[in-house]
Amino acid sequence: MTMLNASDIMTTEVITVTPDTPVLEVADILFKKRINGVPVLDKDGKLYGIVSQSDLIDQARKLHIPTVLTILDAVIILKTEKQMEREIRRVSGSKVSDICTRKVITVKEDTPVEEIATIMSTKRIHSIPVMDGDRLVGIVGKSDILRALSRDLFFAPQPKPHV
Repeated sequence: MTMLNASDIMTTEVITVTPDTPVLEVADILFKKRINGVPVLDKDGKLYGIVSQSDLIDQARKLHIPTVLTILDAVIILKTEKQMEREIRRVSGSKVSDICTRKVITVKEDTPVEEIATIMSTKRIHSIPVMDGDRLVGIVGKSDILRALSRDLFFAPQPKPHV
């Protein structure tokens, strides 16, 4: 079985959006291109974040009203003001910067496919940008991993039968 890296399986013609791209436009891109997510690049072409199908679905879900606890006539809200602000911005956001994930997990071109698959599985993410320093050079999606696995399985040497 050959050892494949990100550079062997990544998509190099990456569809990207900007922080100001309307949420509805991103939904349209993901649906029509049948992709899980797109990197978000700032005006200088630097990675700003990533927006995924999950971010769009999260936006569509209802706003969760925080749980309130009353103890001796004191009202305690079990959600911080910052958390509540973030949730309100998420459900009411109209542009990518309102809903995208800012802490993006990335890999380098020489990252082994097995490591990428492990990251995707443990972190429950579907698309990982491939970086060369601070420059986006590609993206690896779950379908790229599956294609690599099927190619490796197809071309793997077959065991000789015992006679």
